[in-house]
Amino acid sequence: MPTRKLPINILLILGFTVLGFATMGYHPGIEDDGLYLSAVKSDLNPALYPHDAAFFRLQLQASCFDNAVSGFVRLTHIPVALTELLWQLGSIALILFACWSIARKLFAEKRAHLAGVALVAAMFTLPVAGTALYLADQHLHARNVAAALVLLAVSRVLAGRRWQAVLWLLLAFLMHPIMAAMGISFCLFLTLALSEPVHVWLRSLHFASHASALGALVPLGWIFEPPNPLWKKALDTRTYYYLYKWAWYEWLGALAPLFLFWLLWRVARKRNETVLARFALAVFAFGVFQQAFAMLMLASPSLIRLTPLQPMRYLYLVYFFLVLIAGALIGKYLLKASVWRWALFLLVFNGSMFAAQRAEFSSSQHIEWPGRAPSNPWLQAFAWIRANTPTDAYFALDPRYLEAPGEDYHSFRALAERSQLADAIKDTSVVTQVPELGMEWNRQVEAQQGMKDFSLADFQRLKTEFGVDWVLVSDPPPEGLACRYHNGTLAVCQIP
Repeated sequence: MPTRKLPINILLILGFTVLGFATMGYHPGIEDDGLYLSAVKSDLNPALYPHDAAFFRLQLQASCFDNAVSGFVRLTHIPVALTELLWQLGSIALILFACWSIARKLFAEKRAHLAGVALVAAMFTLPVAGTALYLADQHLHARNVAAALVLLAVSRVLAGRRWQAVLWLLLAFLMHPIMAAMGISFCLFLTLALSEPVHVWLRSLHFASHASALGALVPLGWIFEPPNPLWKKALDTRTYYYLYKWAWYEWLGALAPLFLFWLLWRVARKRNETVLARFALAVFAFGVFQQAFAMLMLASPSLIRLTPLQPMRYLYLVYFFLVLIAGALIGKYLLKASVWRWALFLLVFNGSMFAAQRAEFSSSQHIEWPGRAPSNPWLQAFAWIRANTPTDAYFALDPRYLEAPGEDYHSFRALAERSQLADAIKDTSVVTQVPELGMEWNRQVEAQQGMKDFSLADFQRLKTEFGVDWVLVSDPPPEGLACRYHNGTLAVCQIP
């Protein structure tokens, strides 16, 4: 590609970054960001979370992500909120740049490259079958960063720069080991597809599948240990962990893309589009291998300890490639050079995904800019708590508060920056990864059941048993609490 065209393409990718960001929205502190953001803030201020740090620290032991973000804050002196926004935009831009680099190797037409990138940007919040994943989260997530690095590695394999791919995969492993492992697996399949005659590496695949299956049947001894009942209780709240409980349409979402890549391989091969054909075959073989491995792993009750590894998350990469190639084909055969077709294409896909996000986060601003006063009463209460309560304050609140109308899954721990008793939704997923937290998690959640109907005596029981001294309750609050803040929806009170 001529050097003079590179700045134009970079500007177009940055434009699609802005469009994708505007479509998906931005909601720091929701879902998994309750873990990551809490960890970053704890790194920067160890006085935070004196009572409950285990509920985010232990799960993140295998990742360097929070240390990387907090290290960036220390180095640049950019506030955490702005750093999170910059890293989110950077992750999106890198994902789209990597997708553009991949598309350039698969298609000759520039419009195919741009349409592929445009569709990925529009579909960031596309659900990935039954895995409970999006292509990209609406907040900074280690998976967003790892996805960018894995896709860059894929582009380097396609370019024949395999040692560069190794570097990107190593960085991805430091950010998110499970996603990086999927990336390593796919890059191996792609390397075989590009390096050998198809019949040779298919025989290698046949051998590898038997070897991996044998490895699954003879794992380390701890895998066969009886599961902790409280860990199993937490695990059972995550139905998407159990492949054989997926609905029919979730199975369709898993298997249909594999069929489509098989079909693409056949068609591209007939048209002598060698690189596209081999890439499609690599995705198909990778998917078949990972699907078979997941079905084997999740079918045996004796391997239940492996369930939290979520092997079906291999679909994350398959969906990225599916959307990228679908967009490229649309650009190549349908959009061509027509301005009106491009406008309609962008309007339909970005508009529909924007509408879906507005419906999902109907009580929150679509983009929660750093420093902007929140309109959500839950976030208003969190902000008051952050500014007006002691750093070592210990809160109790409804264990299912994340599901409350208008709450929109914003994490109290990450946004109020105060310790809390375990919740029954997000902390549950932590227990599935860290079984030793099961007993304390269950004790705290059970003690808070029925909090909506608690009297002063119930709150004093929590204070005696756990040491909590503050509560966040519905407004008007129960009698007897010393309440310092009201906003018509919530009240922040001390337990006398």
